[in-house]
Amino acid sequence: MNVAQGGVPAYFFVNGRWLPPEQAVVPVEDRGYQLGDGVYEVIRVYGGRPFALDRHLERLVRSAEAIQLRLPLELVELAAIVEEAPRRRGLVEAQVYLQVTRGVAARVHHFPAEAAPSLVVYASPVRAVDPRLYEEGAAAVVLPDQRWLRCDIKSINLLPNALAKEEARRQGALEAVLERAGVGVTEGASSNLFIVQEGTLVTAPPGPYILRGVTRDLVIEQARAAGVPVEERFFSRAELLAADEAFLTSTTMEVMPLVRVDGQTIGRGTPGAVTQRLHRALRDVIVSAGAGSAAVRSTQTGPAG
Repeated sequence: MNVAQGGVPAYFFVNGRWLPPEQAVVPVEDRGYQLGDGVYEVIRVYGGRPFALDRHLERLVRSAEAIQLRLPLELVELAAIVEEAPRRRGLVEAQVYLQVTRGVAARVHHFPAEAAPSLVVYASPVRAVDPRLYEEGAAAVVLPDQRWLRCDIKSINLLPNALAKEEARRQGALEAVLERAGVGVTEGASSNLFIVQEGTLVTAPPGPYILRGVTRDLVIEQARAAGVPVEERFFSRAELLAADEAFLTSTTMEVMPLVRVDGQTIGRGTPGAVTQRLHRALRDVIVSAGAGSAAVRSTQTGPAG
């Protein structure tokens, strides 16, 4: 672990330097702070190694290109910083946050020519998920999708997501499932959503209404490899409530079974067989990527069977 003067670890990467927490600051006129003009990624670290890093960086490139933002470093340099971040903090199980903004300039709405992109990267302990949820299943509530029309961009503008998450928390639910008028159910406030209908996996298609999750894509790949039919289409709240199974996917939750939505039981009210099978398949991918079976099995172990 790198230790700065005074014994405080320097584990925040801010525009070219590793800094201790009290020095890790950005200027007030950073466009990320004032205008939400930036993009980000969250990468899970298992056994000290970032998982699916190439996929996350590829999505970062897509998000940056979509808002005409130049990344400040080459991908190989970004990868090296992400890999260094958990070591700087002495973390083996972690998540790495990476954010790029358009940089510092006098506040105007158009893109200022003088602004240089700003980069922040740091690792933190994995957000705790109650392991009982993987055995018993979680609850969600359906709320209107009030986000903008480019949800495929992993933008730092997350106020609608935060409002939905807070409402879900107040209702005693883990997640807010979002429903867009004229479209159908899209995804969760911080996750992708799947249902199982008579053995077929159904989830919203890629496009402007959802963020194409790294874990989402991995689960779809594992399902198809296992012979599970997959349909990428929108579905209604009624279909969700009538589904045989439902689950959420995200970098931090992996595969989270949903057994209650709006107070109604999904399927038999317990994590379903397809959900469990796909969670195990995802875990196998994590292990084969070099995370190490001990590290994987020690955290958020999915239901047996």
